[in-house]
Amino acid sequence: MTRLSNILALAVLSAAMFAAPVRADDVKAGDLVISQAWSRATPGGAKVAGGYLTIENKGTAADRLVSVSADIAGKAEVHEMAMDNGVMKMRPLDKGLVIDPGKTVKLAPGGNHLMLQELKGPFKEGEKVPVTLEFEKAGKVAVSLDVQGLGAQAPGGGGMMMKKMPDHSGMKH
Repeated sequence: MTRLSNILALAVLSAAMFAAPVRADDVKAGDLVISQAWSRATPGGAKVAGGYLTIENKGTAADRLVSVSADIAGKAEVHEMAMDNGVMKMRPLDKGLVIDPGKTVKLAPGGNHLMLQELKGPFKEGEKVPVTLEFEKAGKVAVSLDVQGLGAQAPGGGGMMMKKMPDHSGMKH
C-alpha cells in the first residue's frame, strides 16, 4: 500500500508541475490571462514610458484590446512598431489589438506595446504602476506594471541582455 501511495503522490506532483496554473501576479478576465506586466524606470523629466505584458486567450472566440488608460499618464495608447522601407516606425493601433482564440500575444520592447504619454511623474524601479486595459469582450481589467531597471529588456531584470532596442523613456512624443 505504501508503494502505491508513493506512486500516486508522485503522479499528482508530476501533473501539478506540468499544469499551467494562473500565477498570483496573473490577472484573469473572462477567457484572457494577462501576465508579465512590466515597464522600465524613467529618467527624471521623461514624459513617455512603454508598458509590456503578455495576453493569452484561452477561449474559443477572439477578443480585442481596444484601449488603455493610466492615472499617471495624460494619454495612453496601444502602439505597434513595424519596419517600413528599412525604417522602424511607431503608430497607435486605432482599431485595437486582436487576441485570437488559443493564441498568446506579447507586448514587448521593439514590438507592440502600451505607450504612456504626458507622464505626471517618474517610474521608479520596484514600484507598481496601475493601468486599466479595456477589451471588447472581457471589459475593463486593472493590471499593475512592475517597474524594472532603466535598461531592462524583460521582466525580472533582463537588462543583462541589452540589445539595441528603442527605449521610449526619454522620447518626446
